[in-house]
Amino acid sequence: MSDKNDLPPPDKAPGAPHPRETPVLFGQDTAQQQFLEAYATNRLHHGWLLTGPQGVGKATLAWRIARFLLATPAGDDGGMFGAPPPPETLDIDPDHPVARRILAGSEPGLASIIRSINEKGRMRDQIVVDDVRKLNRFFGLSAADGGHRVVIVDAADEMNLSAANALLKMLEEPPARTTLILVSHQPSRLLATIRSRCRTLRLSPLSADDMQSALAQTGTQAPEEGEHLAALASGSVGAALRLINLGGLQIYAELIAILNSLPRLDRSRALALAEAAAQRGASEKFELLLNLIDIALARMARTGASGQALTPEAAPGEAMAFARLASDPQKGRAWAEIAATITARSRHGQAVNLDPASLVLDTFFKMQETAAG
Repeated sequence: MSDKNDLPPPDKAPGAPHPRETPVLFGQDTAQQQFLEAYATNRLHHGWLLTGPQGVGKATLAWRIARFLLATPAGDDGGMFGAPPPPETLDIDPDHPVARRILAGSEPGLASIIRSINEKGRMRDQIVVDDVRKLNRFFGLSAADGGHRVVIVDAADEMNLSAANALLKMLEEPPARTTLILVSHQPSRLLATIRSRCRTLRLSPLSADDMQSALAQTGTQAPEEGEHLAALASGSVGAALRLINLGGLQIYAELIAILNSLPRLDRSRALALAEAAAQRGASEKFELLLNLIDIALARMARTGASGQALTPEAAPGEAMAFARLASDPQKGRAWAEIAATITARSRHGQAVNLDPASLVLDTFFKMQETAAG
């Protein structure tokens, strides 16, 4: 049985600090200002849905909002001195008692709902109804203090139907002075009734400069190919960390070199990449390679459909390869169709434990057929 203390928390990206430990949120000023405007005009909704690609700072914003709400006293008329000016930032002094308690995980006004450990000591793949029902005790214990209460659900997409229905009841009849913050990577997976009872804040992919700043905050040395990384990670810090840690930029560069050899496939390079993905202990790199193939095919299809090179490149020679292989909308459609086929075959191959090297080589042969067509 696994020790639950050995399992990484599901709301923390590998290689990055936990969102409650992240002091600065980069590239999301618009979303932060929208929340502050609602707060300053007394239009603070009881439910907030934070959406956007995974890894762009949604959880960090959720914890910033929680810290702000719990540390900022309720407004008043200011008496004879007039009302204080509305806050211009979500920043809270790290020495504030609330900030210290949140960092220590001991703030009584805050509850975090994440996937829990099952009776066998393994991380569940869903948020279950018992996880949500724990909030009843939280509301009961903290109701007497008269202060604000905040609940963070990360990620709301991971709730099963029973958990979602239990949370819906709380959104329909929210406890007094309570704000529920739902982090969602795929809001379409949520119940429509949950979405309708929340105000949405949409977060955007990060620019190359914001990406570099966010990576520096994690203590990660950004590679020199910053624009390549931003393009390949689609502005997601979480995706960028995974690419850096697993050598994703080098893998994608090799993939583009193989595509540049089409329709006369460079079999030696293809075989070398396939064998590298099939090595013992390389399951993460194998999964990453399949994902990078999906990305390359999608970018190539978009190049053909638009008739323009994507900028910035995600690897040297990418624009040249895509311009040649997807030179018109018809070829772009062909790559889009083979992309769907390859993705389905790859996922099926993983499900039935097909040899990784064979699966990768078969994928390259399908791409060769499309290039020669």
